[in-house]
Amino acid sequence: MSAHPSRLFFLALAASFVFLPAGAQSQKKTKHPKAPDPKVENYYGGLFLIGDGGIPAGACFRINGRITSADFFNGLKSYESDDGTIFRLGANEVTQFPDKLLLSLTIQDQPCSTGLQPVGTGVYLTQETMSSLKLSLYWKHGVDLRPVGKIALVHFSVDPIQPYATSLAAELPKRYLWSYELGIPAADVPLTDSLVLIFRTMDGHIAARVAARL
Repeated sequence: MSAHPSRLFFLALAASFVFLPAGAQSQKKTKHPKAPDPKVENYYGGLFLIGDGGIPAGACFRINGRITSADFFNGLKSYESDDGTIFRLGANEVTQFPDKLLLSLTIQDQPCSTGLQPVGTGVYLTQETMSSLKLSLYWKHGVDLRPVGKIALVHFSVDPIQPYATSLAAELPKRYLWSYELGIPAADVPLTDSLVLIFRTMDGHIAARVAARL
């Protein structure tokens, strides 16, 4: 004996409510966007700087540098978020550089133009030219520059650079690598300040300006 048509209709209707997705029975909960993770920067190995310089009608050169202070930079991290930048050394928050920093610099000439040049036709740095340059160091806070205190010369050397074409070494101009290590006083200097290096010629022309910042 078959079920009455009306009974079949109600059974089908009841089944449709049983199998409706849960989202259709209740309002879907609104998901709040996850707050972005703060940007983390580490400074293992020190604070590095790089820049280019040039002497009017003379040689162009590349400056490479690194700032260290025992293991300070190896453990230093910065956390950047909407609330600003926080520096931590391990679990401790820090706001200032160590009292003393070591600035290591190397300088060597490079072509003033990116185009190809015949070997030996460029202008090269000489010891006389390097001796004529004056290096000034400043701490930069915002737009203000203040001279760094008494700087100590820890190490200085001038080493010849061997050319790739060793068979032509006697015919090519001599090239050198200048290396410096300078002791920089940094007591009470905020980590948000930048160390600015300015190289000037004897007539006051700025030959290079390089900055190191966290």
